[in-house]
Amino acid sequence: MDLLGALESLRRPLDRDLFPLAVGDAGAERRALRELTGQLDDYLLPRLRAIDAPLLAVVGGSTGAGKSTLVNSLVGADVTEPGVLRPTTLVPTLVVSPADRTWFMGQNVLPGLSRATGSGPGALRVITSDTLGEGLALLDAPDIDSVVTANRELAAQLLAAADLWLFVTTAARYADEVPWSFLRSARERSTALAVVLDRVPPDAVEPVSRDLTRLLAENGLEGTRLFTVPEAPLPDEKARLPASYVGPISSWLAELAADAAERSRVVRQTLSGALDSLSTRVPALAAAVDRQQAAFDGLRSIVSGAYAGGMADFDAGMRDGSLLRGEVLARWQDFIGTGDLMRSLESRVGWIRDRVVGFFTGKVPEAQLRDALESGVESLIRGAADGAAERALEGWSAAPGGPGLLERLGAVEAARLGRASPDLAKRAEVAVRGWQEFVLDLVREEGGERRTAARVASFGVNGAGLLLMLAVFASTGGLTGIEVGIAGGTSVLSQKLLEAVFGDQAVRTLTIRARDDLRERVRTLLDEEAARFTAILETAEPPKGTSAALREAARQIHRHRATLPATTGLPAQEPGERRGTGTREMPVPEPPTRAEGDDPDASTAELPVLGEGRRSRGRGDAGPEEAS
Repeated sequence: MDLLGALESLRRPLDRDLFPLAVGDAGAERRALRELTGQLDDYLLPRLRAIDAPLLAVVGGSTGAGKSTLVNSLVGADVTEPGVLRPTTLVPTLVVSPADRTWFMGQNVLPGLSRATGSGPGALRVITSDTLGEGLALLDAPDIDSVVTANRELAAQLLAAADLWLFVTTAARYADEVPWSFLRSARERSTALAVVLDRVPPDAVEPVSRDLTRLLAENGLEGTRLFTVPEAPLPDEKARLPASYVGPISSWLAELAADAAERSRVVRQTLSGALDSLSTRVPALAAAVDRQQAAFDGLRSIVSGAYAGGMADFDAGMRDGSLLRGEVLARWQDFIGTGDLMRSLESRVGWIRDRVVGFFTGKVPEAQLRDALESGVESLIRGAADGAAERALEGWSAAPGGPGLLERLGAVEAARLGRASPDLAKRAEVAVRGWQEFVLDLVREEGGERRTAARVASFGVNGAGLLLMLAVFASTGGLTGIEVGIAGGTSVLSQKLLEAVFGDQAVRTLTIRARDDLRERVRTLLDEEAARFTAILETAEPPKGTSAALREAARQIHRHRATLPATTGLPAQEPGERRGTGTREMPVPEPPTRAEGDDPDASTAELPVLGEGRRSRGRGDAGPEEAS
């Protein structure tokens, strides 16, 4: 794997929303994700794939700073649309030399912006100009502090895609915080930068330039190239600045376009800074993914606990005798007086067995008792499922990330989630009937033994099977008063009769097998109910191992960082070497004119000496939210 391959492996896990839950500062983390993805797509990957491609200089700045007028004046043509109404520059304009048009019309740079129409949201106008030399393009970006969020985000995206920033501010607004948040991000990313101080009254050129130079130094941008453009009386908003006012900038850009080695240095400085910034941005993103995963694990644990509680509720219902109430109890009570039966139970098992055989064969139809038992078990299942769903919903409502997840579902769907699913009754019916068939199979299997065949035949398979089903619910816990005697008589009777047919040990084994089978069927139903919750998590949850993949990609990028390919006129960077950390003179000719009060050293000031990247701002490198 090389550096490009490492960046491509970093890009792959970023194709989905990694922060769907509202935990921590999820909004900032989503912005960081968008910013990182954007810079990879718009700058790092395209630049590494074509290290000697033309240089992209983005003209950015605040509302009304005069960016479009400056671009028009630099190229000597009305290629962009300045305007009085705000926001302006709804569609960014890219000005290229005819020789570079094919490169920029492809998807090599800013692949997410369409060149097909050149108008409307998501478009990029590409204009050719003979004024620009081959190897350098100018991009007029929207306002970084636009009242339209989409414009701010697009401006940030374009600046993140640039090799060089030509940052425009004015004498009236150069101290505003929003521009400085972008400039500081340029420092942190080692982005190549020049600042244009526009619309400066002639008598304020010297003090304003001096103060801006001071602010640049205080913000770690000492040595940044600073151009001053005096205020000029223009006949209308679309007029261009006098050539002498923009001459120093035009000359600088012309020399930059003509000097392949200097373009290389600019590319390497910005590319190196962007790569270096990944050493902090990617681990921070991975840690945020870990927080999301912990929240998902917590929500999944709530569901698991709720449905484990539902299973416990069912188990309690099996053992507390409650199923022997109602219809099941009535069928037994219709046939015999429980008190007389219990008094004769020990001494007259054979008589009891004969009476019960009659019960199964005539007095009370076997199907009615079986249906009553089936209905009781189904009700117990539905109750357990309803309780589990309610607990899971309540748990999510109070857990980190849960409320936002439920809000995305909508009130109606969330309310449905707090009850058992509508088709549970049908599935429970199928499960209970399957269990009853399993019990009858147990009886047939046991009745196949010679020693029990005759006794099973005297009851019938159905009769013995019903007795075994009743034995599964033999406890009387939870009943009161007369119910204890009646239900107890029912369960003890079935137990005694089964022992008379199969023997003590066989009854214990059969009862355990019957109970375990029923529990497994119910567990399957509850697992299916829980899956309604876990399916929501699985749909939103980042793929397992995402944070590990991000960290590994960051390690590989660091490992291959020293293999940054050489650009024209530059040797490959040695391990540990940092570009852009010493003073470098730009080969800029003396400007044809200079306004009174301009810095006399402005024409030979160096390109910025910028620091190593330290923290993530992302796609716009300044966070559009700060502009709002």
